[in-house]
Amino acid sequence: MQIKSQRSVKILLIMASIVIILAGVKAASAIVVPFLLSIFIAMACSPIITWANRYKLPRAVAVILVILIIVVFGLILAGLVGQSMNEFSQNMPKYREQLVEEFSWVIGQLDTFNINVDKEALISYLDPGAAMNMATNLLTSLGGVLTNFLLILLIVVFMLFEAESVPKKIHIALDDPSMKMQQIDKFLLSVKNYLVIKTLVSLGTGLIIGIWLYVLDIDHFLLWAVLAFLFNYIPNIGSFIAAVPAVLLAFVQLGPAAAGFTALGFVVSNTIMGNVIEPRYMGRGLGLSTLVVFLSLIFWGWLLGTVGMLLSVPLTMIVKIALESSPDTRWVALLLASEDDEPDIEETQVENAGG
Repeated sequence: MQIKSQRSVKILLIMASIVIILAGVKAASAIVVPFLLSIFIAMACSPIITWANRYKLPRAVAVILVILIIVVFGLILAGLVGQSMNEFSQNMPKYREQLVEEFSWVIGQLDTFNINVDKEALISYLDPGAAMNMATNLLTSLGGVLTNFLLILLIVVFMLFEAESVPKKIHIALDDPSMKMQQIDKFLLSVKNYLVIKTLVSLGTGLIIGIWLYVLDIDHFLLWAVLAFLFNYIPNIGSFIAAVPAVLLAFVQLGPAAAGFTALGFVVSNTIMGNVIEPRYMGRGLGLSTLVVFLSLIFWGWLLGTVGMLLSVPLTMIVKIALESSPDTRWVALLLASEDDEPDIEETQVENAGG
């Protein structure tokens, strides 16, 4: 009885600690968000620094070159996207009116099939311009975070300089100076590999979408390419969210056929990049169930805002990998896993049975 009571007290203390930590993170989100962005950028750039060191290039020179590339491309991209956002915002009232007209045309076509829909009621419930407004609001919120660009850049520079010593420090902090705990190294390597591969796949997706929309002559194609790149970090539902405003704009600008081709481009690119290329290099064992992806989107969005939504899956993946590294918490990681990880579940059950 006393053992059960102690376990209950321990569980309550852990839950209370988690609530206090989350409340502190939400209160300090203005500081936490730039720091998290810096960590992800540094992890994505770390393999480039390692590759440069193999060719005897000094680490300081490699870091400076990487930062210069980030700054130059970042400024160019920010200028182009900012211009597209301004033009899109100015044209938004016109797009909204055209969308309502096209929406009315669709309702008229439904009437020909004896499907009676109250046009005024449906338009009042389903604002056809809401998805397009959502896209611009998300990018505007992200731009607000990037006003701390100089701070993020400085943190990235210091992180890249300290990257080599971080694993050793973590081992010492966890009382493992002899480097015997392979779970720590596996955790760090898995997180880095996941972020690098996901970033490259997202870049490829954004590039394909941008070229496809440019060929179709869709307005603000660069804006939708950036949106596709960002939302590709959210599997299963991210590509759908990114496609909606581009498809609506194609529908308004060029008609139903262009909207269909635009949607087809998103489907094909995400099928190839997400279901063929990404699993080939990512491997098995990093999957999350669709329910967990959706819940993580809501949770991290509530906790950290727009950046939390974009980083929801990488953050959840870090939690999952961390839970997998310990036998005591591996069962929680299994609850987060997708059906593709069933072989891992069976292996874990065998290990537990053997232990």
